[in-house]
Amino acid sequence: MQRAITTFSRNMASLSQVRMVGERGSGAGKGGGGGGAIREAGGTFGKMEAAHEDQYFYNQQKEQIQKLKEDLHDEISFHEEQIKRHQEAINRHKKRITNIDNE
Repeated sequence: MQRAITTFSRNMASLSQVRMVGERGSGAGKGGGGGGAIREAGGTFGKMEAAHEDQYFYNQQKEQIQKLKEDLHDEISFHEEQIKRHQEAINRHKKRITNIDNE
């Protein structure tokens, strides 16, 4: 039983160390990764570079979502126009049926 508790304690200690590794941009080997000379150096510039990178991808995602919305609006307009044309065709055919019945 004591051995199981010791093993459990060691595992919990290693998990705690993994969580305290660091944040993005804090330097190579500290959770910042090797994203270039500035990022590897860590410190304020590394964190700033990581923030700029995050902002870039956030803006990219925003642009993609905006483009998707515009495309969907275009598709909706296309289908509404198709509905209008089909409704006009239906009305024409109904009118022809009425004309045939009246002859």
